[in-house]
Amino acid sequence: MAQRISERALDYIINEMIEVVENSKDEIFNISEEARTEHEHLVKELKETKIKVAQHIKDGDELEQKVRFSRRRLAEVSKYFDRYSETEIREVYEMTHAMQTKLAMLRQEESVLREKRDDLERRLVALGQTIKRAEGLAGKISVVLNYLQDDFQQVNEMLEEAKEKQEFGLKIIEAQEEERRKISREIHDGPAQMLANILLRSELVERTCRNRDVEQALEEIKSVRKMIRSSLYEVRRIIYDLRPMALDDLGLIPTIKKYVATISDYNEIKIEFISMGEEKRLHQKYEIAFFRLVQEALQNAVKHAEASLIQVKLEIGKSSLTMIIKDNGKGFDPTMKRDKSFGLIGMRERVEMLEGEMEISSKIGKGTTIFIKVPYTSV
Repeated sequence: MAQRISERALDYIINEMIEVVENSKDEIFNISEEARTEHEHLVKELKETKIKVAQHIKDGDELEQKVRFSRRRLAEVSKYFDRYSETEIREVYEMTHAMQTKLAMLRQEESVLREKRDDLERRLVALGQTIKRAEGLAGKISVVLNYLQDDFQQVNEMLEEAKEKQEFGLKIIEAQEEERRKISREIHDGPAQMLANILLRSELVERTCRNRDVEQALEEIKSVRKMIRSSLYEVRRIIYDLRPMALDDLGLIPTIKKYVATISDYNEIKIEFISMGEEKRLHQKYEIAFFRLVQEALQNAVKHAEASLIQVKLEIGKSSLTMIIKDNGKGFDPTMKRDKSFGLIGMRERVEMLEGEMEISSKIGKGTTIFIKVPYTSV
């Protein structure tokens, strides 16, 4: 209970930290987008302002030429005013004054536009720097966020893996106890009962011999012999379940062939076994490991896959051992967490102990394929 609360608290803290960083990233992104929008608006406004400045300069220069001409005209009229009428003099004066006033206004507007242009250019430079800093900061936060997410994901995976290993260890202990109980029951119900019966029958044979009934004694001896055979068969079966003696005597390939044939006949499932490469004896740890891997994979396929065909392929290469177990069963989603999937965990543990790799490919309704590859060096 305390462990669950601790895990929830850790998840809460991790989620809060990631959320704060993500919110900061979003805020910086919004600031950057607002600055970018304003930058685009200012660029457009600066372009229009520059056009207006250029137009005012052009209009001002043209008007200034007209003013010079009008001044010369006014000077001429003033010098020879007796040649012109009062109306002509007033018109020249008023026109010159109007053009001078208009020119002054144009120059004033031009000055204002120049100041606006310069201010827009300064603001654009500042906004460009702000956008650049915001983008840089957003990039750094993205890197930090990725690191945080990756690190926290690794922490969660490590915690989950540790939890799975703890559960797997407990499952192993439970399995060991269950196996002891099973063996105890099998020995009690099988060989122990038969030996007790043999003992009783041997006493019966002894009494029959004392009564000089030879034929009856021979019949009892045959019965005792039959019971001894059955008892011996049961003992050998129990020993085989614990560890096939063929594995020590014959090696991996013949033992797997015999096991596959037994499982196929008993469960009425077609199981094909193909061996490739050199059929030779391997180091004991590899023979034991691969036999147990075949055992676990076939038991999983028989119990859970509902398959009608299982294919086992084992290749003994020069530097590696490769095994593929494929079935046409109902399959499953490997991305979904499966409770109590200790069989697959155990297989993965065995492969990792041999510094190998194991991949599981499965789709619902498409069967399952288990790929195992282990480096191997001949001794």
